[in-house]
Amino acid sequence: MKNNKVLIVTANYYPEISNELKKRAKAAKRAHTDLDEIKVPGIFEIPVIISRNIDSYDGFVALGCVIKGKTPHFKLISKAVTNAIMNLSITHKKPIGNGILTCLNKRQALKRLDKGA
Repeated sequence: MKNNKVLIVTANYYPEISNELKKRAKAAKRAHTDLDEIKVPGIFEIPVIISRNIDSYDGFVALGCVIKGKTPHFKLISKAVTNAIMNLSITHKKPIGNGILTCLNKRQALKRLDKGA
C-alpha cells in the first residue's frame, strides 16, 4: 500500500501560534501518511507554495495566523488566501485543510489554540 504524501505549509509571521498549529497537525498524522513541511513568511505565500507542489502531493495543510490591524489589510488578505486555497482544492480535486486562524487580536488567537483550533 502506497503512503499518502501530505505537505504542511506553515506561515511563520506569528511563530508562537504557527508552531503550536504545526505541532497539533503533526500529532493528528494518520498511518500510511508521509508529511513534508515548507515554511513561508506569511499566509499570502501559502497558495503559491501549494500551487507549485500540487502534482507532488496527495493533500495539503495550510497553517498560520492573521490578526486584524488598523487597516483593511486583514480582510483583503484573509479573503484572498481563503479563496485561493478553495480554488486550488476544487480545480485540482485535492484536499487542502485550512488551519489559518483569522483573529481580531493576539489574545483571541491564543484562546483559539486553547480550544484546539
